[in-house]
Amino acid sequence: MTNRLASATSPYLLQHADNPIDWQEWSTDALDEARRRDVPILLSVGYAACHWCHVMAHETFEDAGVAQIVNAGFVAIKVDREERPDIDAVYMDVTMALTGSGGWPMTCLLTPAGDPFFAGTYLPREQFLRLLDAATQAWTDRRDDVVQSGATISGKLREVVTAESQPVDHALVRRSVDAMARRFDTVNGGFGGAPKFPTTSSLEFLLRAAALTGDEHPRAMAAQTLERMARGGIYDQLGGGFARYSVDARWVVPHFEKMLYDNAQLVRVYAHAWCATGDPLFERVVGETITFMLRELLTRTGAFASSLDADTEGVEGLTYVWTPAQLTDVLGEDDGARAARLLSVTQAGTYEHGASTLQLAEDADVDTADAAWWERTRSLLLEARGERPQPGRDDKVVAAWNGLAIGALAEAGAVFGRRDWIDAASRCARAVRDVHLVEGRLRRTSRDGRVGTTPAAADDLGDLADGLLTLHQVEPTAGWLDLAGTLLDTARVHHRDDIGGFYDAADDAEQLIVRPRSPVDGAEPSGGSALAGALLSYGALTGDPAPFAEAAAAVGAVAHLAGRDPVMVGHALGVGVALLHGPVQVAVVSGERGDGTAGLVEVSWRSTAPGRVTVSGRPDDPAQPLLVDRPMVDGRTAAYVCRRFVCDAPVTTVDALREALGRPVPTSGAAE
Repeated sequence: MTNRLASATSPYLLQHADNPIDWQEWSTDALDEARRRDVPILLSVGYAACHWCHVMAHETFEDAGVAQIVNAGFVAIKVDREERPDIDAVYMDVTMALTGSGGWPMTCLLTPAGDPFFAGTYLPREQFLRLLDAATQAWTDRRDDVVQSGATISGKLREVVTAESQPVDHALVRRSVDAMARRFDTVNGGFGGAPKFPTTSSLEFLLRAAALTGDEHPRAMAAQTLERMARGGIYDQLGGGFARYSVDARWVVPHFEKMLYDNAQLVRVYAHAWCATGDPLFERVVGETITFMLRELLTRTGAFASSLDADTEGVEGLTYVWTPAQLTDVLGEDDGARAARLLSVTQAGTYEHGASTLQLAEDADVDTADAAWWERTRSLLLEARGERPQPGRDDKVVAAWNGLAIGALAEAGAVFGRRDWIDAASRCARAVRDVHLVEGRLRRTSRDGRVGTTPAAADDLGDLADGLLTLHQVEPTAGWLDLAGTLLDTARVHHRDDIGGFYDAADDAEQLIVRPRSPVDGAEPSGGSALAGALLSYGALTGDPAPFAEAAAAVGAVAHLAGRDPVMVGHALGVGVALLHGPVQVAVVSGERGDGTAGLVEVSWRSTAPGRVTVSGRPDDPAQPLLVDRPMVDGRTAAYVCRRFVCDAPVTTVDALREALGRPVPTSGAAE
């Protein structure tokens, strides 16, 4: 039996197309059907890489008896949270409010008007059946109470609590660093206990705070966390790339799904950490993670797929874990035993059923004369792993996450001199532009070159604009600056709220029971934070001060949350630090031969100045506003360093540029 999901573009929805439940996508037709039939709505929200979504699907949604009950008494709607973040955000707020926690799969019961009267997460089959029975009885016998309850919950969601804008100043930066230090795991790195997430935006904030203040402590916290993660099981020691999170506090056992948004952000923060420390481990992780992205997430269009599943053939981690005997089978007795010691593969196992995740606790056999042995061993194990069953791939292209990938590839390519990474960023940008821009407006998702119908959310506009602005700095003639400006104009017109921030959904998008506005930076930047960062870069690259004020307002609208937990607004705080630090504009002007340009540009890209932008070219290049009225010095290539539109005298040597970029800034004032 095929239900009404067969024509969906979402791989997650297509996973449920053959369920006996008559699922349909969220639409006005589905809501109208609930009104016409006078039945509640069963809303199930998940995503393709979600382990417990698969569990609930197999034990419940594939059951004919369950389907008979659902089809008779409900309109069943399936939503891919990655495709419709607006719906997910609204009903996740309900789930959090009613249960105190959230997660996926999310299970909600709604009135035909869309008002929620039950919300939860994973439900075992028997508990799910009891819920359906209770809901049916309540809908039949106590309809007025159910409707009133749903209307009350929706009304509470619409009550907007506004907070006075709070600027990010040096005092707030210090308080936020101190608060993170109190939560910091001094043994294992990261914040708090199990489960432990990368919290990438907070690590970026710590690196920026160290550059702003000169205090080594925040840099040390970030570096320790990044080092422990890179050596743990959360990092794929054979194939590169990071899993979603660690189920333990020591980064040993991951939740095995791999997300594009995690890996793109981690590429960038590891590159920044390398600039700050010079640690070769961080450089290696950047290269291996990009290799993973290009090998396993790249689609035929040049854009990147969303994720790899946690499960393989219904077993989590099946592709990735090893026993000592399996290592011996591939490498032989001696090399197998040596690899087991190096990779912490034990007879007892560190995972399930005697298997172990792979860790790399030390580099003695990696970065010395035995590096060739390790590379050969790694290659053999990766080849053998490739013959195992592989996790499924969600090949849906999400504009926001591809924006993160574009920025990461372009910046890493500039920092490490890898033109092939910059070219990959450019191909991705062209793919998203050509497919996702429809009649001048960005759409959120596509699959196999077929664009979806969901309009872009604020994070799509912000993350893609930010990625394009990074790409513009290394590919200035391709029109990326203008396209980024168009995306930011869309955000200004259609997403602006009344407190300086941005709504997630556009004003002309489908109206839900409440218009979502997420202030929190979670696994990825919130829409408002993403737009703040892009506005900062756009202002720096165009020389226009107006976007700086808009960025400061967007940051100020959420900065008060740092008092509760700065990790919640790590990306916003990082943008605030960049505003405090300048931001820094570096313009390198040269003649036709460009003598000395490469060295100056390299120094700029490798500086730790928060929010720094770097452009280069001939004087008065029309593609680069920052090169206007910036002549060479005595016929020599020169670099102009400016902060807040106040410029130092031009310099002509790499040492002088390095000194200028490392110069401290005043410790008073606010981002304004």
